[in-house]
Amino acid sequence: MTEDEIDGLKTEIKEVILQSLNIDDIKPDDIENSAPLFAKDNILGLDSIDAIELIMTIQKHFKVRIADQNLARHVLESIDTIAEFLIKERGNR
Repeated sequence: MTEDEIDGLKTEIKEVILQSLNIDDIKPDDIENSAPLFAKDNILGLDSIDAIELIMTIQKHFKVRIADQNLARHVLESIDTIAEFLIKERGNR
């Protein structure tokens, strides 16, 4: 993937997260790609229930399978780690 395609994927991930969690007061550009999604000071203010929702949304929207809890925990660390996972999964198809 080119750098532009990766940037586009990261923007799409942010849009999917915001839409699935009904967050309309934050814009995709406000979310830092490398910031931990579940840190206390994250702009999104996510919790464990949001994590479950995000896993289901990512699997459905991007047509991937996140096999176990440990993998899910790693994938949901940041926008960057979600994008890395999706790129890797697309390469395995």
